[in-house]
Amino acid sequence: MTTWFVSRHPGALHWMRQHGPVFDRHVPHLDPAQVQPGDTVIGTLPVNLAAQVCARGAAYWHLALEIPAQARGRELSADELQALGATLQRYIVLIQEEAST
Repeated sequence: MTTWFVSRHPGALHWMRQHGPVFDRHVPHLDPAQVQPGDTVIGTLPVNLAAQVCARGAAYWHLALEIPAQARGRELSADELQALGATLQRYIVLIQEEAST
């Protein structure tokens, strides 16, 4: 079982090394086909990729935080992420093939 950390942001990587669980692989972008049942994926994936991770039998943990408008659109440091209350939250994401009416 592999623990993946998916991020292209240096501040997020530094935050994970300080506050998150130990991970085996860091990648800037995830190919869901590499994820195996029992793996753990941590990051800020788009919902469609998070759903693919869950469908493959892996756990998805989202690096969650509330970013105020003035902090958006720029790189955040690990200290800024911590000050903004960054946490890891587990999500189970399912793909619904057909909208119910």
